[in-house]
Amino acid sequence: MASGLILAEIRALGSLLDGNLQSKDCPPINPETHSTSFVNLPNKITFARLVLTIVFIAATSWGTTLGHLVALIAFILAAASDWLDGYLARKLGLVTSLGKLLDPLADKILISAAFIYFSYKGLCPVWITTVIIAREFLVTGLRQIAVEKGQVIAADSLGKWKTTFQLTFGITALVWLISSCGHHQGMLQQNLKLLSHPESILFRVSLWGAFGLTLLSGWNYLSQSRNLLRE
Repeated sequence: MASGLILAEIRALGSLLDGNLQSKDCPPINPETHSTSFVNLPNKITFARLVLTIVFIAATSWGTTLGHLVALIAFILAAASDWLDGYLARKLGLVTSLGKLLDPLADKILISAAFIYFSYKGLCPVWITTVIIAREFLVTGLRQIAVEKGQVIAADSLGKWKTTFQLTFGITALVWLISSCGHHQGMLQQNLKLLSHPESILFRVSLWGAFGLTLLSGWNYLSQSRNLLRE
């Protein structure tokens, strides 16, 4: 299911790039300028997030406390990069169509992998994970339609808040997996265990907030794309 999502995003990316390169309105491409516009700093950070996602997946497969610790570090760095690449793109005027597609793609892969794992560990109901991934398929489909019509659907504010709650839940769940292991625990580990416990306020608010915003942002994308669907 997640692989289909990735392939759909890649097809959308390929269609957009192909359309840009073949457009009659585009000026002749300067190789140096063309390379710089696509491989800029924000896009490099986005690519790094994809690498961190691979590290996260590999670390969780270990099934050990060390693996969860490595996964937590990779997840936090990926979450920080999610804010950083967007900030730099806007601040430096380096917003590109490639970045608009790669940024949400990197988020989708990371979030989908994380929630599938949390469902496997019994920390997130399978039906919530299903709804979250289904919403990503929906948005991917709408973006594909938009690309075919020469448009780009960028992430909206609801989608960004949704991602924030999802990342918060991911960090909370990973902290719980780490802190709940071991019999001899210090004060810091005990406090982290209480804070990240599945019955804690932080755990519940981040999980249900992510679920609620997933529904709202999905509906918002549908309403904004209704003209595309009517054509």
